[in-house]
Amino acid sequence: MNKNNKLHYAWVIMMACISMKIGEGSINCMLTNFVTPIVKELGCEVSQLTLAMSIDAIGMACFYMIAAKLITTKRVGIVMGIASVLQVIGLGLMSTYRSVYPFYFSGALIGSAAVFTGFVATPVLISMWFKKKAGTVLGTVVAVSNASSVIMNLLSARFIDAYGWRNAYLILAAIACVFMVPATFGFLKSPAEAGVEPYGAEEGDAPVGAISSSGAGTWGLTRKEAFRKAAFWIAWASCMCISLGSGCPGYLANFATMELNQSIYFGSVTSVCMSLGCVACSVIIGRINDRYGVRWGFVWGVAFSALGFATEMISIANPNLAIPGALLIGLGGSMYAVQCPLLAKSVLGEKHYASIWSIMMIALSGIGGGLYFTWGKFYDNTGTYKGAFLLAIGLYVLSLILGFLAVSLSEKYKPKKNGTAAAV
Repeated sequence: MNKNNKLHYAWVIMMACISMKIGEGSINCMLTNFVTPIVKELGCEVSQLTLAMSIDAIGMACFYMIAAKLITTKRVGIVMGIASVLQVIGLGLMSTYRSVYPFYFSGALIGSAAVFTGFVATPVLISMWFKKKAGTVLGTVVAVSNASSVIMNLLSARFIDAYGWRNAYLILAAIACVFMVPATFGFLKSPAEAGVEPYGAEEGDAPVGAISSSGAGTWGLTRKEAFRKAAFWIAWASCMCISLGSGCPGYLANFATMELNQSIYFGSVTSVCMSLGCVACSVIIGRINDRYGVRWGFVWGVAFSALGFATEMISIANPNLAIPGALLIGLGGSMYAVQCPLLAKSVLGEKHYASIWSIMMIALSGIGGGLYFTWGKFYDNTGTYKGAFLLAIGLYVLSLILGFLAVSLSEKYKPKKNGTAAAV
C-alpha cells in the first residue's frame, strides 16, 4: 500500500502480466497437438514442421537487445501491446497455410514478438516495479504462464477434435487477443509513466544486489564492468547449462510413448504432470530466492530435477514411475524462467540489468532453442533416452556449482549494507 492506502500500481502491473501470460498460453500451443493433423493433411515430415520452433528461437535471439532498449526507453504498453498483436496475428495465420513453409514465417513472427512480452520483457518489467518481492512476483507470473499452457494444451486438443485444426488456431488466437491486447495496451507502464515509486522503494528494503551506494539510486554494473568480472561469465555459463538442460523435459511424452511403449494418453498425462510441477516450482522457487537467497533457489531446482530424471531412468523397468518422475522434474522445472534472471540480477545489480540480460538471452535462446532437437538424437542413435537424462542431471549439477561460485565472487564488489560499495 502507498501513503494514501490505495493499491500500489505495482500490483496492477502484476495482474496485467498475469493476464498477458494467460493469453500467451494459447501462443505456446502453436504446434504441440497440431503436429499430427497438420502432418497428415500436408504430407510433410514431422521434423519439417517442428523446424518452426527452432526458427521461433532464432527469431527471439535476433531481437533481445532491441527489446531491452525499447522497453526501458519507450512507452512500455505500446511496445508490449504491438508485440502482443503480432503474436496473435502469427498464430491466426497458421489456420490458412497450405504447405509447411509458411509455418516458418509464423514461427519467426511469433518468436520475434515474444521477446517483447517474454523472457526479457517480463523480468525487466517486474524488476522496474518491485524492489521487494521481485522473486515471488516473477515466480507467480511464470506459474500462471505454465498453468495457462497446460490448460490451453488440453483445450486445443478438444478444439481440434471438435472443429478441426484450422478453426482451432482461430479460437486460440481469439483467446490470446482477449487476454493479451487490452492488458498490455491498457495497463502496462513504467514507474516514471505512472508517476509512482516502485513497490518497496519507500521502505528502503531493496534486495541484495540492488542496494544503492548513496541510498538515492540503484546499484548495478555497467556492461563494460560486467564483461571484466569473472562472476558475470560464470553466471552466464550457469544459465547456459540450465538453458540446454531445460530442453530434455520436452521429450518426456515421447519417452513414455516410444521407449516405454505406453499409450498417447499416458504420454499426455506425463507431460501434464511435468507442467503442473512447473506451476508449483515457479511460485516456490521465487519465494525461496526472496527469503533465503539465490543459492537455495539452485538447491531446490537442481535437487528435484536430478531426482526426477533418475526416477525416469528407473521407470524403464517400471513404467508407472514415469508420471511421478515427471512431476519431480516439474518441481525443478522453472530454473530457466525464474532462477536464471534472478541469478543475473543478483550478480549484476539492477541499474543496467536490462541491457546486459538481453545480451545473455541471445546465447541462452540459441543454446536452449537452437539445440532442442539434439535431445532426440539420443533415442535415434541409441534407442534409449538414458543418455539424455544423464546429461541433463550433469548439466543441472554443473549449473549449481557455477551459480554458487558466481554469487560468491560477486559479493566482493556488491555494495555493503552500510551504504558503502566495493570498487568495481
